[in-house]
Amino acid sequence: MPITGKWIFTAAMDVDPDKEALFNEVYDQEHVPTLSRVPGVISVTRLKLDTLRITMGGETRTIEPQGAPRYAAIYELESPDVLTSPAFAQAVDQGRWPTHVRPYTRNRQHTLHKVMK
Repeated sequence: MPITGKWIFTAAMDVDPDKEALFNEVYDQEHVPTLSRVPGVISVTRLKLDTLRITMGGETRTIEPQGAPRYAAIYELESPDVLTSPAFAQAVDQGRWPTHVRPYTRNRQHTLHKVMK
């Protein structure tokens, strides 16, 4: 599906191995649905980092990710103001995320990108 919004927000992180199943359950069943309902959030897509194999300049290389967070989510937004809205602030602290998941995450990285069209 093509990007239709003007902004992309990413949230990436690692999670303690013993909390990984809970992390994925809460992210998929609670966090994404809740954040998807915030006005101005167009879509949410979750990602899991993998080993990269690529051929460039006639050489195939394998690139192991080093230091990058294992999980990420891409949020397509109408405006960066969505991230500071009361609705977003309330949504990120709903459900089990703030108490059962967030304390077990680390290497958190957040970025904001303007879509070039």
